[in-house]
This record gives sequence, structure tokens and C-alpha cells, in this order.
Amino acid sequence: MRLTKSDKRKARTMLAEGDMAPDFDLPSDGGENISLKAFRGQSVVVYFYPKDDTEACTLEAQEFSALNRDFKRAGAVVVGVSPDSPRRHHNFKCKYELDLRLASDQEKTAAVAYGVWVEKSMYGRTFMGVERATFLISPSGRIARIWRKVSAKGHAAEVLAALENKSAK
Repeated sequence: MRLTKSDKRKARTMLAEGDMAPDFDLPSDGGENISLKAFRGQSVVVYFYPKDDTEACTLEAQEFSALNRDFKRAGAVVVGVSPDSPRRHHNFKCKYELDLRLASDQEKTAAVAYGVWVEKSMYGRTFMGVERATFLISPSGRIARIWRKVSAKGHAAEVLAALENKSAK
């Protein structure tokens, strides 16, 4: 994929803690749409990941899924977002018996709005892709905490600990 000036400019969009979280309305694995606005009044964990059924993305999804009851008890909803299709999300959830919501951002509108559609490089090749990142959004819709360039292992527990420490006020 050839990078345009517009792509590079969009990749620099950076949100900060305290900013209002950009709303999104994306199709989900279950056929309905997921809108951030629908969760107003609750804490929301929005985690962006590159691709279903890859090693790190699977580990991250499994960890969020395993802790989903704890997130619910803490008053939070967990939403995973990637550019994969709703059907691919459905297959991914079924294959690994995941207990969480997955939103399809095929047009990358949410990824751009959250500043996670970034220039990446691998094996000397430069391309645009999703940076693994998580946003903890307060019940008022403000970004309470941001984790960028996330390492998948243990990340869900770190997010839960931050939520339980009342950082999502």
C-alpha cells in the first residue's frame, strides 16, 4: 500500500487523557452495531488490535475474555476493534470461545479518530496498520487512560487494575 500525505497526516492524530473519546458506530460480530454513545454512563475499554487469529491478538483477546466478568463487575464494557470483517470476528470468537464484543472497523474510521492507524515497518517494508492500543473511557465519555504500543501478555489485567483503582472517573 502506497502512503499518501493524507494517510501520514491522519496517522499523527493523537488523543490525550482527559479528551472526549471520539464516538464510533461500527458493525459487530453479532450483526448489530456497536456505538460508544450507547455506553454513556459506563466505563468502556476500547482496545485496538491489528488482526483476528494471529498469535498476539489471540492472546490479548483471550485475556480480555477471561477477565470480562471482572470488567463487568467493575462497571465496564470491553470492546475490541480491528479492521477485520464482522464475519471474521464471529469466526474468531467462536474458534476461541471469546466472551467480549468485537467491532469491525474496515474503513479505519475509528482507528484514524483514535490515532492508531499508523505507519509501520516490517522487514524493510513500510505500510499503514493498526497500532495495538487501549483506551479506558470514563462514564462521562472522557479518556481516562491510554496505553500505546501495548504488549499483549498481561495487558488485560493491567487495564482491569487501572479501572479498579478508580482511574476511570
